[in-house]
Amino acid sequence: MNWIKDLEALLEGEVSFDSKIILEHSQDASIFQVMPNLVVFPKNFRDLQKLMRFVNRFNRRASSWKKAQKYPLKLTLTARAAGTCMSGGPLTQSIVVSFTKYMNKLVSLNPKVAVVEPGLYYHEMEKAMNRKKLYFPSFPASKSICALGGMIANNAGSEKNMLHGQTVEHVKSLNVLLSDGNVYDFGPLTKKQLNMKLRKDNFEGKVYRKMYQLLEENYDLIKNAAPKTSKNSCGYLLWKVWDRDTGVFDLSKIFVGSQGTLGLWSQAKVAVVRRKNHSRLIAVYLKDLKDMADLVKMLLPYAPNSLESFDRNTMLLGLRFMPQIARKTGKGLLKRLFSFWREALLMLRHGLPVFIVLVEISENRLVELKKRIVQVDAVLKNSKIPHLVMQSSQESEKYWTIRRESFSLLREHVKGKQTVPFVDDFAVLPSELPVFLPKLYNLLKSHGIKPTLAGHAGDGNFHVIPLMDLKDKKERDKIPVVLKDFVDLVLAHGGTITAEHNDGLIRTSFVEKQYGPKMTRLFEKVKDIFDPQNVFNPGKKVYGDFKFAMKHVKTK
Repeated sequence: MNWIKDLEALLEGEVSFDSKIILEHSQDASIFQVMPNLVVFPKNFRDLQKLMRFVNRFNRRASSWKKAQKYPLKLTLTARAAGTCMSGGPLTQSIVVSFTKYMNKLVSLNPKVAVVEPGLYYHEMEKAMNRKKLYFPSFPASKSICALGGMIANNAGSEKNMLHGQTVEHVKSLNVLLSDGNVYDFGPLTKKQLNMKLRKDNFEGKVYRKMYQLLEENYDLIKNAAPKTSKNSCGYLLWKVWDRDTGVFDLSKIFVGSQGTLGLWSQAKVAVVRRKNHSRLIAVYLKDLKDMADLVKMLLPYAPNSLESFDRNTMLLGLRFMPQIARKTGKGLLKRLFSFWREALLMLRHGLPVFIVLVEISENRLVELKKRIVQVDAVLKNSKIPHLVMQSSQESEKYWTIRRESFSLLREHVKGKQTVPFVDDFAVLPSELPVFLPKLYNLLKSHGIKPTLAGHAGDGNFHVIPLMDLKDKKERDKIPVVLKDFVDLVLAHGGTITAEHNDGLIRTSFVEKQYGPKMTRLFEKVKDIFDPQNVFNPGKKVYGDFKFAMKHVKTK
């Protein structure tokens, strides 16, 4: 353990192998548990540099130990923010670099841009943005507990995705620690600026030269490989980096969604947008899955902010746990239950819906909002689709609470079973949903798995959260079987296996199935260019080990 003392003496931050901290950092919101060797809490980017250089020196020495037939130890670095990842992204057997303790600042905020550190909790950023009527539009459903590091690492999406796109669209630049131990600024470059980078005689110049060559030589292959879905976080987002038409070359885009496998970022400049003054929600009650695609097509001309949805099981879950929801939202139970009187009457007339779709409309002028609400209300009435127009933001909030809190309610309150997110984040074109969703339900039902389903109807992106007993080996044995069939089903319908939760431990081994061998080899080359010694979060995005993943499924 002498090397740990050396590392402690080197850093301004903290180094811990306390059993409680190790246990805390061995899990995220996924189905996995992997015990790290060490947790480091860096205080600033200087600590990151010192840590990287220490690891490089140590690994060079360890290489000679291996030749001398001594214990072959290698150190790696895996970034962690709030630990809400559902794919096992921040789990490692080596060093966790944990950001929320110190590197958690909102450095600056103006009406267009925020500068943030990776450990900044979104809810803290939201407080500052609310005072200026701003928001960062790609916040996930876990916005009350997640941090910016994970949002950028996973390319988070949100209920505002239809209007604003995923996180990758809002990251303007990143300060990133690379494997040589230096911090570099990555952002959009003109052709002239790119040429200057290409001429640099250092590691940064080498990265730019190799990446430019890779992107130029495989330009058409890369552009054609981009999924047709409006959301995606599978693989590296190579098609976002280089655009011949605009002449913009932007390597910051490849770090978004990379799960910390290419470097560790210390500051990000992200775009924020002004919140519109008025919003109204319409809850649409669908009696048949086959109506989902037609509804989305019908509503798109009215430019809704959001087309969110959840299934009957999620709705019943919300009603079942209404006392917990009431406590969490600060509303009395009776008042919360009474707020559903209109819904009760609607369901008495039309029966329980199969899906509820939340249509949000926003405008700066109230008169314009009312005009658009009347239009949407009329088109739904003409199509004889049961729906309710919410009269206030307070009335709308009960739906958003059920939509956003469904996963945590399942995780915290269902006894004897656990939330098992392993088929949790597909996206297909909305037109595929009427055929795809029944097949998905049948697949899960055939294996005795009862799920809840919630997600982003306008993007064809849904989150499937099965409830299973992971203490039971028969239940655990279902995971690889169902997962493989699920991947085949998604790809048969032209979808992506992960829209916003990323590859992590659970899906990295299936990336090649989505993209094919040629693109997968390019992803591996990207990893080798940035991280030739495979120090940053190994086993994620590329070079996955499915046996390792299954060996580390939690059993309690």
